[in-house]
Amino acid sequence: MQQQADQIVKTMKSKGLRVTPQRFAVYANLLERKDHPTAEQILQDLNQEAPRSSQATVYSSLQALCQVNLVKAVLLEEGVCRYDANVNRHHHFRCKCCGKIEDIPWEDFPEMTFERLRPGLQVEGYEVTVHGVCDRCEYSRE
Repeated sequence: MQQQADQIVKTMKSKGLRVTPQRFAVYANLLERKDHPTAEQILQDLNQEAPRSSQATVYSSLQALCQVNLVKAVLLEEGVCRYDANVNRHHHFRCKCCGKIEDIPWEDFPEMTFERLRPGLQVEGYEVTVHGVCDRCEYSRE
């Protein structure tokens, strides 16, 4: 546990980010999760024991972590910003029944080409979001 905490501090410092207890808590929480939580879900998670963080603190911590590319904001549904500590290239699957979000390895899709885009558009990146029904929901429908 202490080794993991030391690694988090080292990683944050390597990005030039000042390590505060709140930033540490937000980043550590995201590293443990695979569910792509909202800021509100992170706040609720952090404050389960005793209120430690405010909504403003969680948002500012997330913004700081995003600015140094330790976390990325993920928009998988309209009007909902989720956060992901997996900043490696990957895609997402979102279940339309339960809302579960799952990472899909980058290599699972063939490389996309953009030569058919109109002239003047310069692609800087892309990410695929696959929408459908997860196996847990599919089995419960039967």
